[in-house]
Amino acid sequence: MNAPSAPARARLSGADMRTLGLSALGGALEFYDFIIFVYFVVVLGNLFFPPGIPDWLVQLQAFGIFAAGYLARPLGGIVLAHFGDRLGRKRMFTLSIFLMALSTFGIACLPTFATLGYAAPLLLLLMRVLQGAAIGGEVPGAWVFVSEHVARRRVGLACGILTAGLTAGILMGALVATAINRSFSPAEIHDYAWRIPFAVGGVFGFFAVYLRSWLAETPVFQQMKARKELSHGLPIAVVLRDHLKAVTVSMLLTWLLSASIVVVILMTPTLLQTRYGISAPTALTANSFATFFLTVGCVTTGFLCDALGARQVLSLGSVGLALTAGAFFYLVPTRPDLLLPLYSAAGLLVGMISVVPFVMVRAFPPSVAFSGVSFSYNVSYAVFGGLTPLFVTLALQVDPMAHAHYVLALCAVGFVLSFFLPKDATS
Repeated sequence: MNAPSAPARARLSGADMRTLGLSALGGALEFYDFIIFVYFVVVLGNLFFPPGIPDWLVQLQAFGIFAAGYLARPLGGIVLAHFGDRLGRKRMFTLSIFLMALSTFGIACLPTFATLGYAAPLLLLLMRVLQGAAIGGEVPGAWVFVSEHVARRRVGLACGILTAGLTAGILMGALVATAINRSFSPAEIHDYAWRIPFAVGGVFGFFAVYLRSWLAETPVFQQMKARKELSHGLPIAVVLRDHLKAVTVSMLLTWLLSASIVVVILMTPTLLQTRYGISAPTALTANSFATFFLTVGCVTTGFLCDALGARQVLSLGSVGLALTAGAFFYLVPTRPDLLLPLYSAAGLLVGMISVVPFVMVRAFPPSVAFSGVSFSYNVSYAVFGGLTPLFVTLALQVDPMAHAHYVLALCAVGFVLSFFLPKDATS
C-alpha cells in the first residue's frame, strides 16, 4: 500500500498538536450537527409526518430521512474530494463545515407538518441531504488532512485523535439531548425545545468555520503542487482504475465502522426506550458514558496502530467488540443495573474503528488520497450506514435481537478482514 510522503520527524510537534486540536474541535462541532437528528428522531417523526399512523411507521419514515443524509454523502464527498486533490485540502475542509452549519440552522427554523403539510417533510429532507453532502467531504478530508501533517510513524495517533474529535461530536449530541430531556417536559420539547439543539449546532458550526481559517495547507499537498505532481485528470478515475484493491478493503472496513457507530451508539438510545422499556433520560445518560469511552478508545486504538500495526489491532478489536456488544445487548433486558458498565465497555471497544482511517489514508498515493478515501468511505457508509437503521428497524419485526446479530456478524467480517492486512506495524 502506498503512503503519503509525511514529514520525517518522529514526534508530534507543537504545530502538529495545534493542527490536530483545531481539526478535532472543528470535526466535533460538525459531527454534532450531523448526528443530533438521531437523538430527536421520535419527536421529529411526530412533528413532520401525518398524525394517526402507526408508531413503527413514523419511526421508519424518520429514520428514512436520517438515512437520506448518508445517501447524499457520496456525491458531496466525491465533489469536495475532487477539488481537494486539485485545489487543496484546506479549502474544501472549510467549505464542508460551512454547508453543515447552514443546513443545521435551517432545520431549527423549519415549520412542521401542522403548518406546511407535506412540504414540511420535504424541506426536512432537503436540509438532511445538504448535511450529508457536507459530512461527505468532512470526514475523509479530515483524516487525509491530519495524516499529511504528521510523521508516518504517528499517522495512527493522528487519525485516532481526529476520530476521537468526531466521536466527541456524538458525545456533545448525547449531552445536549440529555440536557433537553431533563430540562423540558415532553410537551415543551414537542412544542419548541426540539429546535434548541439544532440552533446551537448551527451557531457552533459557523464558529468552526472561523477556527478552520487558522489551519495551514498540508506539507504533502504543498510539495505536490511545487513539483507539479497533482492529478491532471479526474482523481476518482485514477482511483477506480489503479487502486481497486485498496477501495475494496476500505469499503469493507467502513462497513464495520458503520455497523459499530450506527447501531451501538446512534440507534441504541432509541432501542433502549422502545424495545427495553428504559426511560429517555436514563438511556441518554448511558449513551453519554458509552460515547465518552468511545473517544478514549479511538485515541488508544490510534496509538496501538502505530505500535502494533493494523492487522493485530483489527483482529483483537473485532473480537473484543463482539464480546462486549453481545454482553450488553443480551444482558441488559434482565440486568438493567448493568446498563452503565456494559454500555461503557461496548463504547470503549467501538473505539477500535480508528483503525479504519489508519488503513485508508495509507492505502492511496497522495495525488488521489482525498478522492480514494472519500469514495471508499462515503459509498460504503451510504449503503451500509444509511440503510442500517431501516434494515434493523424492519428486521426487529421478525427478530427481537436483530440489532445484536447485525453487530456480531460485522465483527466476524472485521476479524476475517484483518488477515488481509499487512503483518508488520510499519507497512
